[in-house]
Amino acid sequence: MANSPQAKKRARQNERRAAVNKARRSRIRTFLRRVEEAIASGDKDAAATALRAAQPELMRGVNKGIFHKNTAARKMSRLSARVKALG
Repeated sequence: MANSPQAKKRARQNERRAAVNKARRSRIRTFLRRVEEAIASGDKDAAATALRAAQPELMRGVNKGIFHKNTAARKMSRLSARVKALG
């Protein structure tokens, strides 16, 4: 348990940051799920639109420190390839 005032403050800040990060991660996963669902339905136009919407969200997650840069790049690459293969 935190004893010093500084440690108590850090614990409070960590709690707040964890909540913000959790919300951001959840939002990004929702965008990715929409792309997955569009791919599963076989609708190329919907999948491409969902992918375009997901890309900036994923990159924002990288900038905010939610995902590693290479992880986001890998996800985008794989999703793009799957959308392209629908045609």
